[in-house]
Amino acid sequence: MTATAYDVAVAARAELGEGPTWDPARERLIWVDILSSRVHTYDPATGRRTVRATGQHVGAAKPRAGGGLVLNLRDGIGLVDPGPEGAFRWLHRDPVPGRRGNDAAVAPDGSLWAGTMRYDEAPGGGTLSRFTGDGAAEPFLTDVTVSNGTGWSPDGRRMYYVDTPTRRIDVFDVLDGGRQAVNRRPLAQVEEGAGYPDGLTVDADGCVWVALWDGGAVRRYTPDGVLDRVVTLPVPRATACAFGGAGLSDLYVTTARTGLTAPHPLAGSLLVVPDAGSGLPQPAFAG
Repeated sequence: MTATAYDVAVAARAELGEGPTWDPARERLIWVDILSSRVHTYDPATGRRTVRATGQHVGAAKPRAGGGLVLNLRDGIGLVDPGPEGAFRWLHRDPVPGRRGNDAAVAPDGSLWAGTMRYDEAPGGGTLSRFTGDGAAEPFLTDVTVSNGTGWSPDGRRMYYVDTPTRRIDVFDVLDGGRQAVNRRPLAQVEEGAGYPDGLTVDADGCVWVALWDGGAVRRYTPDGVLDRVVTLPVPRATACAFGGAGLSDLYVTTARTGLTAPHPLAGSLLVVPDAGSGLPQPAFAG
C-alpha cells in the first residue's frame, strides 16, 4: 500500500535533520540537526519549540529516566541535566579524529546503543557500542561504515540494525537480558535505485519502518521482511522516523537538505504522517 498523506510539523532548514524521538514524560518530540549542532524539541499540542546548541556535531538525543537528555556527540556520550539551562557533562568521552557520533537508540533495558561513522564514510570506520547508565562502554560492532537505525521488537527478543551502505535491514536475536545480540542475518534488502536505508522505528505490530535516504519515502516491513507499506514524501532525503503524539499514532519523519544542489522547499523540515499506525513506548536512558 502506498500513501502520500503528510503534514509539515516544523518548517525548518535543517542541514541534516535526524533521530526523532517521542518523550512521553514531557509529551514532546526530540530531534537533532547533526551538522548544525542543534537539539530541537517540538510540542505538537501547543506548537512550542526549543533549540539547544551542543557545541559539536550531535548524532542523536534521547530522554533520560531522571529527566534531561543523553547525547551521541562527535567526541562521545554526553548528559544534559533537566531544565532549559541544564548543565552538560561527559558520560563517556572518546574522541577519534575524523569520526563522529551518528544515530543511537535506547534498548528495553535502558542501555544506549550508539553508532559512529567517519566523516569521509570510509568503509569499516564506524562502530556500534552499548553504554550503560554508569558510562561503561561495551563495543558490539567495530567494522561498520555508516551506523544508523537501531530498534527492538515488541517482546525485546529481536534487534534490528542498519549499516546504510549495505542497503540492508539486519536482524539479531537478543540474549542475556538485552546485553547480547547474536545471529545477524538480513531481514530486508532495499533494491538498487530505491535509496538507502537510514533511521528506523518498530511499531506495536512488530513491523519495521525505515526512512530512505535518496529514496523520498518511508517503508514498512513485516517481521518476516515483507514490504507492505510505502509512504512517499516530497523530499528525497528522509533520514529517520518515529511514532509520537498522545496516542503514538502519528509518524514523524526528519529530513535533510545537505548535498542537494536545488533543495525542495521542505527539505530539512520535520514532517508528520497522521494516524500512520501504532507505535511502541520508547524507554528512557537509565543514566
